[in-house]
Amino acid sequence: MLIHAVPQFQGALTERAPEMPEGCVALAELAGHVLGVPVHHIRQTRETSPVVDGIANREVLTGANRAAQLAALEAPGGPVLTIGGDCGVELIPVGVARYRFGPGLGVAWFDAHADLNTAETSPSGAFHGMVLRSLLGEGDPDFAANPRVEPGHVVLAGTRAFDDAERDVIDRGLVVEADDVAAGLAGADKVYVHVDLDVLDPGEFDGLNCPEPGGLTIGRLVAMLRGLSGFEVVGAGITECVGTEVRVLEPVLEVLGELLTEKQ
Repeated sequence: MLIHAVPQFQGALTERAPEMPEGCVALAELAGHVLGVPVHHIRQTRETSPVVDGIANREVLTGANRAAQLAALEAPGGPVLTIGGDCGVELIPVGVARYRFGPGLGVAWFDAHADLNTAETSPSGAFHGMVLRSLLGEGDPDFAANPRVEPGHVVLAGTRAFDDAERDVIDRGLVVEADDVAAGLAGADKVYVHVDLDVLDPGEFDGLNCPEPGGLTIGRLVAMLRGLSGFEVVGAGITECVGTEVRVLEPVLEVLGELLTEKQ
C-alpha cells in the first residue's frame, strides 16, 4: 500500500481552496503515521490559469498536475490511498483503476455533493464539481474517462446537495443513491472508495472546503466504510481537507487502510 499526497487546489474556486495544499500535507502526514506506510508527495503547481470552455484552470488541470499523477501511478506496487487536494485529483486514480480492473469496477462516492455537472451545467466552472460526470465518460473530452466507469456502478453516499442537472443524471440511472452502499455495489468485482470530507457534518470537523449541514458523524462514516469490507477495495481517496488540525480523522484513515489491505 502507498499513500499519494496530491496537493492540487485549482479544481475548486471556494474562498478556502488555497488552504488545501497545507490540509493535504497535514492529512497525509497523519495517514503515514497511522497506517505505517510511506507518503509520496506528488508535485502539483501552485499556478492558476484562465477559464477555457467553461472550466477554470483548464491548462493547469490538464498539464503538469495530471502528468505528475499519471507518472506516479505507472507502477504503484499495490493499492494507493490518494490524499487531496480537491476532488479533481480523483480523475486519474479512478480512471487508472477502471483501465486496470475492467468494467466490473464499482465506485463508492461518499460526498455531500454529487460532482455530476459538466462545463455546460456547472454554476461555477470549478472542475471538482464535474469529476464524477467525467469518470462516467461524459462532458468535456479533455476530461471524460475512456474507458468510462459503467452506468449503475457508482453509489452516492451521504450526498445531500444537488443541482438540477445532477438530478437528471441520477434519473438516467448513471449513478444510484443508497443508504446500504454495499448492496448498491452488489454487482461490482472490485471497488474504489472516494471520501470527500464534506460528507461529514460541519460540527464533526471544521476543515471542510464546502460544508453542508446534515452530514454524517465520523462514527457513522466509519461504520459505512467498514460495511464495504466484503469487497476487494483496489484504491481509495480522501479529499477537500482545508484544516491542519486533523487528528479527529484518525478513525477514517484507519478504516480506509483496513479496506485497502485486508484482501491483498
